[in-house]
Amino acid sequence: MELHLDPQTLDWAQRTARRFEHKLQAVRLRSAEKLPARAIDGVHDDKGDGAPRNPDDGLCWWTNGFWAGMLWQAGHATGDRTYGQIARYTERRLDQALQSYLGLHHDVGFMFLPSAVADYRLTGDADARRRGLHAAILLAGRFNPAGYIRAWNDIPGSESDTRGWAIIDCMFNIPLLYWAGEETRDPRFTRIATTHADTVLRHFVRPDGSVRHIVEFDPETGAFVRDYGGQGYARGSSWTRGQGWGLYGFVMSYKHTGAVRYLAAAQKIGEYVLAHLSPDGRMPVDFCQPAQPDYRDDIAAAVIACGLIELAGLVPGKAGVYLPPALVLLHHLDETACWDEGQDGYLCNCSADYHGTLHNVNYTYGDYYFYEALLKLTGQELYLW
Repeated sequence: MELHLDPQTLDWAQRTARRFEHKLQAVRLRSAEKLPARAIDGVHDDKGDGAPRNPDDGLCWWTNGFWAGMLWQAGHATGDRTYGQIARYTERRLDQALQSYLGLHHDVGFMFLPSAVADYRLTGDADARRRGLHAAILLAGRFNPAGYIRAWNDIPGSESDTRGWAIIDCMFNIPLLYWAGEETRDPRFTRIATTHADTVLRHFVRPDGSVRHIVEFDPETGAFVRDYGGQGYARGSSWTRGQGWGLYGFVMSYKHTGAVRYLAAAQKIGEYVLAHLSPDGRMPVDFCQPAQPDYRDDIAAAVIACGLIELAGLVPGKAGVYLPPALVLLHHLDETACWDEGQDGYLCNCSADYHGTLHNVNYTYGDYYFYEALLKLTGQELYLW
């Protein structure tokens, strides 16, 4: 990807990326032995601390790779090896997640691409490669030959049959399979990834470019059964983070395969996003939500910005279409972020889901995508996906 930024934009991106990393120098010391999911009252929590309430919490929590990803990105951008030394703490802890197995599900890509695979790409470490391939095999094992990768596991105490569930988020996990296929030269990994991506293309992307969050298939035949509102406002609405997973996710499938149908899908989702963005860069949790309450999601803004920057560099003649809205989103995140070096988080207006209780809070994976977007602009990014 090659972007040609005007000097003022490049200067802002470089200054903001340096500001991010300067704060990270302080945060990394406080959180060196943590698996942070979010900052609560300015202090990182720790998903590796104590017994989880259920198997997919704690060490198996789906965002546990992003702290390491942030550290590897900073180490790559600055040459400071301390970042990698701290990042490897995550890998050692996640070895226990691999051993426990039961709490792991479709999100192993989120967990191991920014941690173990990032390590291997930068250092060639054999243990990091082993961890990445182990996770890829677990993800491949979730593939239903009816055409999709199953989301989540059985829900304890619930009568819901989730064997046929797939979710838009998994477009971000299948790059683990692309990597494994490239690394081992085994086409099975890539075939699973593209089969799932094609299913998502057929059944998740609506004609207007909006995307569904959860789709249920018949686990025996693969036939479409129904969709669910998931973490968005309602069934049939447009959860903004899901738009980001779809937009950027199809970009990844295009970059790994060269299949133009995936680039076209990313553009279609992107056009929907562009038509619904607020001029001031504020991102709602769902593009279809009512005006009040004014729930926002900085994570969606950061992920969408990453996807738009990628499209700006991939689609000839379209940089002027995709890049300016991405910059609006990132400038708004810069203006509303917490830059206090005494506090651990950055983005302050994140939401877990529309109908949940956590709004206007910090999440570490939102911070990661904000930093990744800045590094895309400066040309210092380690591409993890």
